[in-house]
Amino acid sequence: MLHIAICDDEKDFVTHLTKLLKQYACEADEEIKVSVFYDGMELIDGYDTTIDLIFLDIQMKLVDGLRTAERIRQMDEKVGIIFLTTLTQCALEGYKYQAANYIIKPMKYVRLKAELEQWRKRSQRHDRPAIVVANDFGKYKIFLNTLQYVETFNRNLLLHTEQENIICYRSMKELEQELAAHGFVRCHTSYIVNLFFVKGVNKLEITLVTGETIPISQPRRKQFMEQLAEYWGDLL
Repeated sequence: MLHIAICDDEKDFVTHLTKLLKQYACEADEEIKVSVFYDGMELIDGYDTTIDLIFLDIQMKLVDGLRTAERIRQMDEKVGIIFLTTLTQCALEGYKYQAANYIIKPMKYVRLKAELEQWRKRSQRHDRPAIVVANDFGKYKIFLNTLQYVETFNRNLLLHTEQENIICYRSMKELEQELAAHGFVRCHTSYIVNLFFVKGVNKLEITLVTGETIPISQPRRKQFMEQLAEYWGDLL
């Protein structure tokens, strides 16, 4: 199923685009869920990380599409964004937010179908495993190849990614189970590490390729070293 969001303050256009998406769903024999937002802030506040693609109007009265895209990219770096506009020069600015494309209004079905087909081909080629976490500031989709390690932090978890550190309101045990199949190992009561980022181990200390060090507990060291050797062996 595809989850597509429409964010546009023109209700007649939203109705028109929704009909075109239903037409495409019938022709492509694809189940499509459509979520509608009439303002950028509404999309940001109610953002759902299951959304695959956003049709985002650039020129909205309250929070415009460019500011909305900037915030969405902080929460979800993978979601597809297709800008909607009546002015070409506005759309060009949107490419810095990794927009898939832009469509000049009014929209015709032929153009919509072509854009959806191109976007689906691109997204299939770049599919990467990810997890979704939440805190008081919102929900975040984190790609596992960017997640370096996890540590306990003030009764919560702190996820260290290549881009930023994100607080997560989940248990260490729960996250350990979810990450285990993706090359992550619990090396300490308070730490889970991505083996991809491990540079070496010296006694009870793990050195990451970033230069950071994290602890490894004595009871977990033997099993950790076995898992690391197996992981490195698979890479050779």
